Amino acid sequence: MAYSFDIFTKSVTDTTEWLTREYSGIRTGRATPAILDGISVESYGTKMSIKEVGSVGVEDARTLRVSLWDASQIKNVEKAIQDADLGLSVVSDDKGLRIMFPELSAERRDQLVKLAKSKLEDARVAVRKARDEAMKVIDAKEKEGGMGEDEKFRLKSDLQKKVDDANTSLEALYTKKEAEMKS
Repeated sequence: MAYSFDIFTKSVTDTTEWLTREYSGIRTGRATPAILDGISVESYGTKMSIKEVGSVGVEDARTLRVSLWDASQIKNVEKAIQDADLGLSVVSDDKGLRIMFPELSAERRDQLVKLAKSKLEDARVAVRKARDEAMKVIDAKEKEGGMGEDEKFRLKSDLQKKVDDANTSLEALYTKKEAEMKS
């Protein structure tokens, strides 16, 4: 009976997507619309994302423009962004909202790099956990006679290669984010 790495691969994919989302929420000196993804706005009695009440675009390197479909929601969106405590400046005008990203201090950059590093370590832990689960399944299959010892060692070797590849791609995400924060 052949072993499939589908569950492990799905877990690694989920972890990579999680790390990408986490990194998109870490503010750098540049304006990025993704930073507003996690903010909910009280609108018409329900919680909505900013994308659901307007469009978000990059005005320049350090400014976002939020154009709302209903101008009466400007105060709600402005309050939600300020309450999110992202360190952004919000100004309303006749076209919507301008969100300015202040320059990062060297100390704040170092804090953000440490945060990114801790998120990377959390992702690595998730990959190791998925590897351990896959190892348990492989060992169980060998004990119940579903595969021979040679097959078990081949599968464990293949699994370790997949773990190494996953860690390399996670490290690449971190390196890219670190370079973005230091520039």
